Amino acid sequence: MFDKVAEFWKNEGNEIKCGLCPHSCCISEGFKGKCGVRANRDGVLYAESYGKVTSIALDPIEKKPLYMFMPGKKIVSVGSYGCNFKCPFCQNYGISLEYENVGFKYMTPELVTEIALSYVPDDNIGVAYTYNEPFVGYEFVKNCSHLIKEAGLMNVLVTNGYINKEPLIELLPVIDAMNIDLKGNNNRTYNKVGGTLDAALNTIETASGACHVEVTTLIIPNENDDQTEEIAKRLSAVDPEIPYHLSRFFPRYKFSDRSATSPEIMYKAYDSAKKHLKNVYLGNM
Repeated sequence: MFDKVAEFWKNEGNEIKCGLCPHSCCISEGFKGKCGVRANRDGVLYAESYGKVTSIALDPIEKKPLYMFMPGKKIVSVGSYGCNFKCPFCQNYGISLEYENVGFKYMTPELVTEIALSYVPDDNIGVAYTYNEPFVGYEFVKNCSHLIKEAGLMNVLVTNGYINKEPLIELLPVIDAMNIDLKGNNNRTYNKVGGTLDAALNTIETASGACHVEVTTLIIPNENDDQTEEIAKRLSAVDPEIPYHLSRFFPRYKFSDRSATSPEIMYKAYDSAKKHLKNVYLGNM
């Protein structure tokens, strides 16, 4: 139904080089980038997930989680499919990673805006782009965000932060808040999910100067549970008041054989983070 040409790409010989995220995928004819949704068809890069909505719901803003942005309000959460990470512990892998047979509805940005406005009497403040990685659906998020802003509502991103600076800066003027998922404090951790630490940190720093930012880390035993204090130090260098959410891991996807994070580990992580940050929260407890 929608055949949307993607932004941020160029032809390089017989391939297309995508410039949306730091993967810089070189995509051959008939293939897709690592995100699984940006495809080379006849030498043109298409955003194949454009307008394909897999999930939509009215949620408390705290569920994003955003604790220090419009507390007590609601927000319409919208998700599509695809992701530029391959987290073995993904909580939404059915739409992020293994979505070949996922169901979806075609929606225009105008319809998303109409739905958001219809929920204003229920304390809705706007739209959160979430569930899967919103940046891989950049064009749909961008077009929706502009209409939402024009309607007097707000835009929120729940993201891994893995995006290049140029597209990020172009989008930020219409974004009011972000929750950025920081996987850990080193590239050993990021190698497991298919990204780099510096790219996520750069997004946190850039976004913090333009909109409200909160950060979340999923605390996983024997993976990143010893990195909390160093993460908090990094975040405090950006802003010691940045809200930091520590989320408890439960077995999921390829980590289904792992044990859930114990409350003791969570409390230890909280104490470590509080040495450097003023606003630390425990989640999934």
